[in-house]
Amino acid sequence: MSSNNGWVVGLDAGSAWTRVVICALENGELRYLGHGETPSLAWNKSRLRDQTALSESIRRAVRDAEAIAGVSVDGAVVGLGGSAVQSTGGNGLYEFGRPRDVEQGHLDATVEMAAQLQSNRYIFQVLPQDFTVDGRAGYRNPIGVRASRLEANVCLMTTTAPEHQCLVDAVHQAHLAVEETVFEGMASAYATILTEDRARGVAVMDIGAQSTELIVYDGEACVGACSLPVAGDHFSRDVAWRFTVSIEDAERIKQQYGCAVLGLTADNSLIDVPTPDGRAPREAPRRDLNEVLEARAEELFLFAREEIVAAGMEQDLLEGVVLTGGGARLNGMCDMAERVLNCQARNGLPVGIDDWPDEINDPAWTTAAGLAMYSARLKYRHAANRGAPGLLGHLLG
Repeated sequence: MSSNNGWVVGLDAGSAWTRVVICALENGELRYLGHGETPSLAWNKSRLRDQTALSESIRRAVRDAEAIAGVSVDGAVVGLGGSAVQSTGGNGLYEFGRPRDVEQGHLDATVEMAAQLQSNRYIFQVLPQDFTVDGRAGYRNPIGVRASRLEANVCLMTTTAPEHQCLVDAVHQAHLAVEETVFEGMASAYATILTEDRARGVAVMDIGAQSTELIVYDGEACVGACSLPVAGDHFSRDVAWRFTVSIEDAERIKQQYGCAVLGLTADNSLIDVPTPDGRAPREAPRRDLNEVLEARAEELFLFAREEIVAAGMEQDLLEGVVLTGGGARLNGMCDMAERVLNCQARNGLPVGIDDWPDEINDPAWTTAAGLAMYSARLKYRHAANRGAPGLLGHLLG
């Protein structure tokens, strides 16, 4: 195997699956090289409970990805989500003393001033929203504007310091460096929506096994980001309780027969319900299954609607909502999203990576793809002063 620090790697250390994507950055374009996936048993209710188990699942996934790619990697951008993640607003003020043209260094300094937070919360990402120049609000990029006073409004993504350190330590134990930790919802947005989509207003929901991440864009500004208290496991547990089956059997029933909206499938048909060995097979109305799933799906999108309203975007999501993550694969989820959120909805698939294989052209792989794209952004910005050409630059903005 060859070793090259130019490879870009996205690591989605998910609560059900650990997924790794390796890509090559060539002339501003991303090209798929390899991927790896392995089950993860390290999480409980979206909190890391077994650091050693996570390290082992990362090692296995990276090993499989390296075997396909034919390269050896030593670092990755890592996704972070779950109930420990919170977002809060921040404001920074930079006084020039006398009028002068705003430069990139002034923007960076003002954003850094905004990234101040008391208590033990750890800031792992700072997302600029807009700038106010001499009292005039709404500037996205005021470079070159003459001013004596500059203010930055930012969205701060935070988690607990121990939670963040445990994740980083687990990656290090798997013999990988952590280039950066990135909010999983933002990574999914990187992989699935273009700059012009963000300009018209869009929300992305990454529905994982134990957490759902939501991010809302108004142009380039992130106006809302959070983790929602309903995820894929809630659907499976509801099914397990309703039909008195194991979680594993409930997951299979959900995937094979389930739908998040009544009336989209043959609800009057019967489904096979697994039984323990030695007991006769049994059947149940499909409608019973879909009633359970519909109620939980409606609850999930009601939580999302509350956050979208809080962000002031309930009537401005002209590009609608994009659903990613393994939970987005449930039949009828887009229909329920449109019903509750009153906007168009679609499943998000990774775009912008050449040679992306059909076998992982799936909403569950959007986070890993987006993390690889973020790694490419970091490396490209180190290598060039101007924006990336091609589709990569178009996606990253």
